[in-house]
Amino acid sequence: MELALLFCVLAVVLGLATAAVYAYLVLRITIQGGDDSTPLLDVEGGDRADKSSKLIEISTAIDEGATAFLLAEYTFIGAFMVVFAIIIGVALPVESWATAIAFLWGAVTSIASGFIGMKIAVKANVRTAKQATRGWADSFNAAFHGGAVMGFALVSLGILNLIILVAIMNSWISDPVKRYEAIAGYGLGGSTIGLFGRVGGGIYTKAADVGADLVGKVEENIPEDDPRNPGVIADNVGDNVGDIAGMGADLFGSFAEATCAALVVSANSAELVKSANAMYFPILVSAVGMTVCVVTSVIPSFYPVNKEEDIEKQLKLQLTVSTVLNTPMVYAICKGFLPDKFTVESLAGVTSTDVFVCIACGLWSGLLIGFVTEYYTSHSYKPVREVSDSCTTGAATNIIYGLALGYLSAIIPVIALGVTAWASFHLANQYGVAMAALGMLSTLSVGLTIDGYGPISDNAGGIAEMAGLGADIRARTDALDAAGNTTAAIGKGFAIGSAALVSLALFSAFTVRAQINKADVSVLDPAVFSGLLIGAMLPYWFSALTMKSVGHAALEMVKEVRRQFNEIPGLREGTGKPDYKRCVEISTQASLKEMVPPGALVIITPLIVGYLFGKNALAGLLIGALVSGVQMAISSSNTGGAWDNAKKYIEKGNLGGKGSDCHKAAVIGDTVGDPLKDTSGPSLNILIKLMAILSLVFADFINKSGGVIKV
Repeated sequence: MELALLFCVLAVVLGLATAAVYAYLVLRITIQGGDDSTPLLDVEGGDRADKSSKLIEISTAIDEGATAFLLAEYTFIGAFMVVFAIIIGVALPVESWATAIAFLWGAVTSIASGFIGMKIAVKANVRTAKQATRGWADSFNAAFHGGAVMGFALVSLGILNLIILVAIMNSWISDPVKRYEAIAGYGLGGSTIGLFGRVGGGIYTKAADVGADLVGKVEENIPEDDPRNPGVIADNVGDNVGDIAGMGADLFGSFAEATCAALVVSANSAELVKSANAMYFPILVSAVGMTVCVVTSVIPSFYPVNKEEDIEKQLKLQLTVSTVLNTPMVYAICKGFLPDKFTVESLAGVTSTDVFVCIACGLWSGLLIGFVTEYYTSHSYKPVREVSDSCTTGAATNIIYGLALGYLSAIIPVIALGVTAWASFHLANQYGVAMAALGMLSTLSVGLTIDGYGPISDNAGGIAEMAGLGADIRARTDALDAAGNTTAAIGKGFAIGSAALVSLALFSAFTVRAQINKADVSVLDPAVFSGLLIGAMLPYWFSALTMKSVGHAALEMVKEVRRQFNEIPGLREGTGKPDYKRCVEISTQASLKEMVPPGALVIITPLIVGYLFGKNALAGLLIGALVSGVQMAISSSNTGGAWDNAKKYIEKGNLGGKGSDCHKAAVIGDTVGDPLKDTSGPSLNILIKLMAILSLVFADFINKSGGVIKV
């Protein structure tokens, strides 16, 4: 066994073992019964058994709702995957059925990863609420460990299944170029699941959230997550299917696509393809990064969270330490597993040090994007507090300030991505860009951990409110949630930034496979320029579809919540019981129906453009979508995150506190921002990635059959 492969296998074992340990730490927290260290402590009103029973009842309802939605979604997606795999097998001219198998392999891995993350999240959220009765450290650790299970399980499964797939293809296809082009189907499968997971989950969660907020907080003037609100369970279910399963599928797709792009480019290098260690190197980068993240994840055990101010510091420490520790590790594997010099495409003399610089650029630009995102979305800093202050003059000024914040927040990340792309391409051509993408994703385990922490904390606050654990406990979970909103925004920035580099790497691999030269993609070519304009328009079309989908689904939810308040006796007074299940059903049905048009737009457009107008027009389309989509995704996600935390800053007692006119204006901004930050914004990064990987997989078909209409 090659040394690089052995290291990857050992890292997978370590990652799965780490996920199992953190799952055990979460599940051993008992909700009811046990010794003196486990029952609920310091809760207001009622006895402990009553509070414990409510916690279990609420958690079970959330678990059942999330599981039902994912099973319904995966049933629909499963049928689509089989049909699309057959299309791949029939349409592609080279090693088509191998690509189809890789496609299904990646899809199943993505589904499994998302489902595991969701199941542990619904166990962790109720335990986080319970641990909030004990103190800051216990509640933080419960949420953090829940996120860590998804982080390490997803990356471990992704690496393991890719290793198995490479072994299968090694025995099936002798030509290394054709072999790794077939393996690119793995990334396509993962990204396709990510598309439907992000869009479907995002529509679900925001339809429930907007519907519950508009009637509950605005019309009925009841607190957020009040158990009288019929939409509150659906809202909490949505956090798990959108921000856990959806985000997991999204970032798995990025990992798979970046790795596949690097493998395709590697297979075209005579020096790299001769060395098995060098061919496994892209996978090794992720394996080493996960090993570093295992070390980083134990920091909260030695430096616990003892007060509210420690929460964001601890989460930032995770990102910083993992980046710092990973840098020398990456240098070591570059020197140990890559040739001293090799050729990539037309660029000769690429050194292992050049590759290290590419990976380091991606790694550190990811950290920079994370910190910039935190600055623009945390209420600890000036930008969000300015948005809060703008609420004193009404919702209109709140909207204006929030939009401006989002646009400003895109400046530094886009510059960082531009510098990284330029340096990487200059040093190692297409291979360098793929390595930069893998560098940004090398700390994916920690990125997923802190991203999963957010919705778990959000759910914990809702559960604490519904179970009546008391104002002090809700204040603690709100603090965890506020930090979680920021980490969720950091995770989305991380996903968007990596998507930009992944898409560029995939585009480069597409140009290699489709035999496109630089001269072929000049903007003076009318086909390229037309494709560029249409590609730049696609993120707007896609965002319009997803936002209208949220609006349609939310409208149904609003009608149902209003109906229940009007027709169920005693619901406003708290003596009647709402029909939570009906709201869950509405969100499920609406999201499955509404996710089809955006998904079809992403999948069909590059195939139609490539077939009708040729590979050059498709190249313009991909670049236009990339340039437009990245900036729109960053601004949308950060605008929504800022509005959310501006509201939470007011709810802490600032500027009049809850119930004030200022708070009502903030609630409107938060409601407008919900589909931006949790549906349209995060889904845009999948649009640019999926169109690029589709073009790569179908490159031979487009190259031979495309250009029916001459432009």
